[in-house]
Amino acid sequence: MKAKRLSKAPRLDRITTLPQTIIETILCLLPIEEAARTSILSREWRYKWTTIPKLVFYKSTIKTSTKQITVKELRCKLFCAIHQVLLLRQAPILDFTLRISADDTYFEIDQIILHLSRNHTIMKLRLDFLGLSSYRLPLSFFSLRHLTDLYLEYCDIGHEPTFNGFGNLTSLSLSKLSISRKSLLHLLSNCPSLKSFSLFIDDEEFYGHERPNIMELFKSLPVIEHLTTWGYVAPSFLVDSVPQELPTSLIHLKYFCLEKMGIVNRDGYSFGLTFLVVLLKCSPNLERIKLETNTDEDYDVESVNLEDYSDIFEEYSDVWLEHLNELKFRFFSNLKPELELLKFILARSPNLKKVILPTYISDTKEEVELLQSLLHITGTNPC
Repeated sequence: MKAKRLSKAPRLDRITTLPQTIIETILCLLPIEEAARTSILSREWRYKWTTIPKLVFYKSTIKTSTKQITVKELRCKLFCAIHQVLLLRQAPILDFTLRISADDTYFEIDQIILHLSRNHTIMKLRLDFLGLSSYRLPLSFFSLRHLTDLYLEYCDIGHEPTFNGFGNLTSLSLSKLSISRKSLLHLLSNCPSLKSFSLFIDDEEFYGHERPNIMELFKSLPVIEHLTTWGYVAPSFLVDSVPQELPTSLIHLKYFCLEKMGIVNRDGYSFGLTFLVVLLKCSPNLERIKLETNTDEDYDVESVNLEDYSDIFEEYSDVWLEHLNELKFRFFSNLKPELELLKFILARSPNLKKVILPTYISDTKEEVELLQSLLHITGTNPC
């Protein structure tokens, strides 16, 4: 007797049966246009993409055919797509990114920010306008009171500092921002929970060239834990004088990164170095330091007077970095001032466990000289 053939059991759609939060996480990893295309999979999938909490829009979001399309037409297509997505939303947007040229599109961007401020509890916002022109943030931007993470690049805060700040903001990055000294200090002072701050502004980007000094800056960051900035802004903070001590110690600061730090410049003086040692003195609980050196191209090895640098190190000889466990240099080039800085930090870091020195050495002789210098600094006796 032949056994009856068992009927085929229906295949389980394991992805569809996943919890909604996991499906949303998967869809967030896809570009928005790919996530939207999942609506054709089945009736159950038709609206799943409309609930994902993270939206990212780049200029490349819009797929174009082989036919030539103007920049204006491309922007029109992008903003049309953004408005369609926002109208179809069936859940709050928590994370929003827009990266596009702001030329001639100020009204459209204003409308998007106004919609977000009125209809969604945005927690993470990234606005990057690609450097072609600065976009002046509308007043509705300051109504995004739920923000925890904010990244602004090539934006303009030209308003009088009357807003109430962002009480929940813990991470802030300002890059190539046009802002006044008063507005910057007002913004920072009204972000009481700010723990991570990145500042990449040049001198000329401060309105009226009136810059905050180092005392004002750190007084506005009482609970900061992660700080990143670059050497180009250091002269702004030290424009009046170099303080021996900041108004409040940065006792919460655990990580500091100084990019494009000019240890040596044409004038033979480094604002970046002074800024660094002042900060180190007031940050007793630092755990990690990252330094990116940027030596002036006109640097003449023979013309450097090491006594100038020795005076700076001697003036701040009471620096002590008991909790430092990681030190990373980028573009370390074996120059004497750099070696002196390395020696200064190593001598004051008894618990240092990890030192990273990516170097650019052109021949074996330079490599030997660097190794000898490092051995001398660390007090190691080579066999």
